[in-house]
Amino acid sequence: MKIKPTVFIVDDDEAVRQSLQLLAESVGLQARCFAGPCEFLNAYDSSLPGCLVLDVRMPGMSGFELKAKLSERKIDLPVIFLTGHGDVDMGVGAMKTGAVDFIQKPPNDEVLLDSIQKAIQQDAEKRRLSAERDGVAERLASLTKRERQIIELLVQGDPDKQIAHELDISIRAVGLHRRKILEKFCVNSVVELTRLVVKLGP
Repeated sequence: MKIKPTVFIVDDDEAVRQSLQLLAESVGLQARCFAGPCEFLNAYDSSLPGCLVLDVRMPGMSGFELKAKLSERKIDLPVIFLTGHGDVDMGVGAMKTGAVDFIQKPPNDEVLLDSIQKAIQQDAEKRRLSAERDGVAERLASLTKRERQIIELLVQGDPDKQIAHELDISIRAVGLHRRKILEKFCVNSVVELTRLVVKLGP
């Protein structure tokens, strides 16, 4: 069953948390609120899709510090920063961390919802590519030693005759191995195989 994306809201102001939760839920989004970064870190499961709406200035740990903690843990959850005391330098700093957006409080509802939708789409695409990459890695791991040798040469663009000569096997054997490799990767041609391995291979 597909997991519904969640808008994770981290802000030390309860009124702001409630307002943002109501806004997200008003357009059918699921939302969870946290009073601070530590509470969020202790509760968040990186397998859960969605995005993070994060206050910049909070006691104990700032929003920027939380973003750094997530990066340390290899958690690439899209972040939208909110601040009541923003300036140009802070905004530039936020975008350098890879944030989706940097928005002044109180946020314009439409602007914030647009950013949330963008962040959720970005997260979904990253997770899709990650799943595809994992699938390619599994298929590569399932190859025999000979198939690994052949796939490396196929991806280089070497023709069957050259592969046969280099590996000291028959052209027919190369063809049989190639067909089996294409079946394992669920593609119909060496061109498709090459695109898949180059784009998603480890």
